[in-house]
Amino acid sequence: MDEIREFLSSRRKVTLALTAANILVFVIFTLAGNTEDVYFMLGHGACYTPAILQGEYYRLFTGMFLHFGLPHLLYNMLCLIFLGDLLETVVGPVKYLLIYVLGGLAGNVLSMVMELRRGTYAVSAGASGAIFAVVGALLYIVIRNKGRLGNITLQRMAMMAVLSIVQGFTETGTDNAAHVGGFAAGFVLALLLYHKGRAMDKPRYF
Repeated sequence: MDEIREFLSSRRKVTLALTAANILVFVIFTLAGNTEDVYFMLGHGACYTPAILQGEYYRLFTGMFLHFGLPHLLYNMLCLIFLGDLLETVVGPVKYLLIYVLGGLAGNVLSMVMELRRGTYAVSAGASGAIFAVVGALLYIVIRNKGRLGNITLQRMAMMAVLSIVQGFTETGTDNAAHVGGFAAGFVLALLLYHKGRAMDKPRYF
C-alpha cells in the first residue's frame, strides 16, 4: 500500500484527475447497469453518429469517459497514468489538458466523418483517442528535442506509436479513425503549444 500511495502521490494532478474521472464513471455505470451492453452505453452518452447529427453533440465529449468493460478501462488507464504524466510534466497542466480534450474530440470527429463516408454506424466509447493525442504530442516533443526526452528516444517513441496504431487495425471492434485522428491532432497541438526551453517545460524523468 505504501508503494501505491507513493506512486500516486508522484503523479501529476491533471493526469490523476482524468484517471479518477474515468474510473469513477465506470464504477457508477457498472453499479447502474452493464458497461458491455451497447444499448446501455448508447443511453448514457456513448458516441453514435446518427444521434450526434441529430444535435447530441455532447456525445463527442462524454464518449471519452466511457469504457466497454473492465479490460478496456484498465488498458487505457495504464497508458494514461504513465504517458499522460510524462506529457503533463513536460508541457504543464493547462496545455496538457488542452491536448487531451481537443485531441480526443478530434479523434471522435474523424471517426464520425469516416462512418458517414462508409454509411455504417457503430456505438463507440473510450479514452483511446485522447490517449493517442498524448502519444502524438510526445512524438513531436521528442523530435523537437533532437530525438530524445529523458530515456525516451525518437526510435522508441515512433515504434510505440506505430505498434499502437497497427494493433488497432488488427483487432476487431477498434475505432481506428479515433486513434489516427487523436494522434494527428495531438501532434499538431504540440507543434502549436510546446515551446522548448521554458521553465515549465523542463521534465522530471523517471
